[in-house]
Amino acid sequence: MTQRKNTYRAALHRDPAEPGSSPARSTTLSTRFVRITIELEPDAARSLDRWTAPAISLLSHTRTTALELLSALTRAAPAATADQQS
Repeated sequence: MTQRKNTYRAALHRDPAEPGSSPARSTTLSTRFVRITIELEPDAARSLDRWTAPAISLLSHTRTTALELLSALTRAAPAATADQQS
């Protein structure tokens, strides 16, 4: 716990223009009563991309497969209806 506090305090007192480090991305969400600033370090952003990319890819492939299946079923339905009417 003490180490976490010390790390946090060191981060607060860190010089923002450290050589060799790329700037952190920050986003500010503000309402009338609350203002929240979120800073994301570049290493964390790369890690986040590494974790989310496979999930997004899987969702994309699943969506494509589902649309192909629905398309095939839709094309097969009118043909089956025409065969029944003959």
